[in-house]
Amino acid sequence: MKTTATITGIHHLALQANDFSATSAFYEALGLVPFHSWSLPEFNITHAALLKIPGTDSYIEIFDKDAQVAAQGRRRNTGETPVTGALLHLALTVMDVDAAYEHALSLGATSCIAPNDLSLGYPPVKVRNALVYGLDGEVIEFITALER
Repeated sequence: MKTTATITGIHHLALQANDFSATSAFYEALGLVPFHSWSLPEFNITHAALLKIPGTDSYIEIFDKDAQVAAQGRRRNTGETPVTGALLHLALTVMDVDAAYEHALSLGATSCIAPNDLSLGYPPVKVRNALVYGLDGEVIEFITALER
């Protein structure tokens, strides 16, 4: 008998921060809410936290720079161009792409792709999106559906 997983959502995306406090403050300023924090000395984790996306059961998990956790690729070094790997970006649904983009830039993010409208596939799905590099080099996409 074949068994399949029943996926019900995405629980969290984890980041390893060069500056735990700054990264936490960045995501809180974007609207995420502190949910839980901890340390695990056996994994060299001094600071870890879950920040909740309001109205969902989804989180961003942040680890300090010395945490020894499973990772995809390698972390960006301070001042280095963002490093690429299989995980491409974190996409956040927002009400106003332009406002989210400008707000992220005001918090220290850097521009990747300015706000623009896209028509994807056929029948077309129309979206507005923008991308920024977060404080640790992670790519954050802000997206909203325009029409379907």
